[in-house]
Amino acid sequence: MLELKNVSRNFGGLQALSNVNMVVPKGRVVGLIGPNGAGKTTLINNISGLDHPNSGAILFEGVDLCKAPPHVVTRAGIARTYQNIRLFGEMTVLENLLIGQHGRGRATVFEALAYLPRYRREEAALRERARTLLERFQLERFAHMRASALPYGDQRRLEMARALATGPKLLLLDEPTAGMNPAETSALGEQVLRLRDEGMTILVIEHDMSLIRQVCDEIYVLNFGQIIAHGDPDEISHNPLVIEAYLGEEDDGAA
Repeated sequence: MLELKNVSRNFGGLQALSNVNMVVPKGRVVGLIGPNGAGKTTLINNISGLDHPNSGAILFEGVDLCKAPPHVVTRAGIARTYQNIRLFGEMTVLENLLIGQHGRGRATVFEALAYLPRYRREEAALRERARTLLERFQLERFAHMRASALPYGDQRRLEMARALATGPKLLLLDEPTAGMNPAETSALGEQVLRLRDEGMTILVIEHDMSLIRQVCDEIYVLNFGQIIAHGDPDEISHNPLVIEAYLGEEDDGAA
């Protein structure tokens, strides 16, 4: 579904990504891990259109989105969450889910202002979709609360729900469990697996290896902007290059 071919990105003298090749097959959960500063968020920014590579191709269902802006990427069927939560804090939880669906409606401004039948049907459908997402993420009781007033873990869930509100084919999760406790992390992992079982394709960036082992079918490891390993969770956990990237090369003279 998603294929990256020799994707490179530099910022002046800093080579953030160097000839990255990656495939995210349809209906799979693929993990992207690596030390801090490895280039993971830069990569997801390039996929989602917030940034663009200097060279290479980003193919989604065969179409190169390498230079596409975020709204085009979203309409193509890619949605994302952020490492730092980006909700509309002064809007309610329900309003966040409704605004996440703004690209799904087809009614014109005139139809909305005149409250014509097509607009009313679409508005009812969008609200029903929002209610379904509220139930899925156990956020019903917060529907009319300001998003910024939610507990941290619920804000994380709301951001994931809002990404799903766009109706994506591919979901990009950038450290979705940051700040969550182990119980919340496990529960979110169950949501990810449920989405996969429903046919969703997911690329997840995460430092929490318990979540990676729980949900990922395969894993890519990024270090200094380059892919250094690819395999299933067991292969990756025993790969010496991965161990070295995370822990540093062992000193032969150490006790």
